[in-house]
Amino acid sequence: MLNNSSLDTTVGNGSLVDEPGGLGSGLHRTLSVVLTIMLAMVVFSLGCTVEVPKLWFHLRKPWGILVGFICQFGLMPLTAYLLATGFGVQPVQAVAVIIMGCCPGGIISNIITYWLDGDMDLSITMTSCSTVLGMGMMPLCLYIYTHSWVEAGSIKIPYFNIGITLITLVVPVACGVAVNYKWPKAAKMILRVGSVVGGLLLLVVGLASALLYRGSWYTDSSLLIIGSVFPLIGYSISFIIAVVLRQPWPRCRTIAMETGAQNVQICSTMLQLSFPPEQLIHMFTFPLIYGSFQLLNGLLLVTGEITRKTKKKKQYLK
Repeated sequence: MLNNSSLDTTVGNGSLVDEPGGLGSGLHRTLSVVLTIMLAMVVFSLGCTVEVPKLWFHLRKPWGILVGFICQFGLMPLTAYLLATGFGVQPVQAVAVIIMGCCPGGIISNIITYWLDGDMDLSITMTSCSTVLGMGMMPLCLYIYTHSWVEAGSIKIPYFNIGITLITLVVPVACGVAVNYKWPKAAKMILRVGSVVGGLLLLVVGLASALLYRGSWYTDSSLLIIGSVFPLIGYSISFIIAVVLRQPWPRCRTIAMETGAQNVQICSTMLQLSFPPEQLIHMFTFPLIYGSFQLLNGLLLVTGEITRKTKKKKQYLK
């Protein structure tokens, strides 16, 4: 790991804002606290989407969940590793790509699934299960795919920090499930608030990267390319896998969305809370790049589906 004392050092094209008196360090700590609270609220709202009877139904017939699990924690981390090594990005940047690939699905996957006429019960169940399972799978995938870089001394993975951050997400998820079980009407209101907070969280991350980490937006073109093709690869290959395994058509769409649409908020906050500022300069913008393209791809898919339905309706009326 880079030396934390070098907070005023320019790294590549960027540097951390750090004036005398430790302003940069103070802002970094403040941002960490704010992001932690906001992420807890987002994850709490995700827990509020879980309906125990529907969750139990899918757990009794778990084929959809198992296919999604293979795609989410098998396909995506492997794809992240292949893209990072194929484009030859720096190890610290590769870690950001892999963490993005290890993240669970987010609310955006549920929204796109809804517009694509997917299996909403499966979508919400997969989002919930992947959020919980990701707390163990993320460190495991990081260990598997970053082992060579760690051995070479290129980077040190702060597993303790990552583990603490993930463990702290268990409580809000569990509380959200309990609230939805006892007070379902209140859970729906909380979900709306959580969606807004999720948007604000992305805004805070974007502003922080622009103001706190100077030059972080002057990223390598290779990261832009990875961020643009990564979600599309996730959507496409997971859909093909689901079709090959003979999943129903709505489930194929759901599995594709849950695989390609990762939880950008969790990735951004994980990076902020786990890595020192001088490494964040190289890592911080990738989740935002990925999030932008996953949303763009999702909107294109929804637009295509709406167009198809409109044409079909016109033909039917004729």
